[in-house]
Amino acid sequence: MKVIITGATGMVGKGVLLECIEDNRISEVLLINRISCDVKHRKVKEILHADFFNIKELEDKTAGYDAFFFCMGVSSAGMNEEKYYQLTYTLTMGFANLMSKVNPNSTFCYVSGAGTDSSEKKSGWAKVKGKTENAILALPFKAAYMFRPGYIQPMKGIKSKTALYNTLYVIFKPLYFLIKPFKSIATDSVTLGKAMINAAIKGYDTKIIESKDIFLLAK
Repeated sequence: MKVIITGATGMVGKGVLLECIEDNRISEVLLINRISCDVKHRKVKEILHADFFNIKELEDKTAGYDAFFFCMGVSSAGMNEEKYYQLTYTLTMGFANLMSKVNPNSTFCYVSGAGTDSSEKKSGWAKVKGKTENAILALPFKAAYMFRPGYIQPMKGIKSKTALYNTLYVIFKPLYFLIKPFKSIATDSVTLGKAMINAAIKGYDTKIIESKDIFLLAK
């Protein structure tokens, strides 16, 4: 399987990338980043693209791939609603629409988050994420899966670009073995990466992948 990853400079995307490198079922990984994630491997190719709101030139470069792992995301903290909508819904749908056009037989995996509102009735980030999920699911992909992890414990030396997450990592690292059994609350970057790969290769019986489903998919 040949896959595309966005957000490989972040915690979630880096986790998926590392699992793709180790998985013999993945033959090629194309990274689309604004800045290089500096991962060198025979499987990995990287496109540096400055403007993620203008991606038409990526059309020819992204054809022929089997799965797309959309791992980009921003925190809504301290951000006005219009900006968050633009960086979440507008940016994501630009990629999703392009991929459904050039790779209609592919699988699109979107990392959303626990608490996302599919009804789009709540206010704030939950509504925007729900609207994004619904719009992706309406596109003509072979399959699409919306991943809703709760707390994610970074593994294999990965660090988040979010200061709060790095603080939580320091707090939870010695306690993670205690909270890991509560599969509806927490997961880790390795488990999430494996689950996304398995969803793309084997499929799953529901399109909304909650935290407990992530553990089942990772097996």
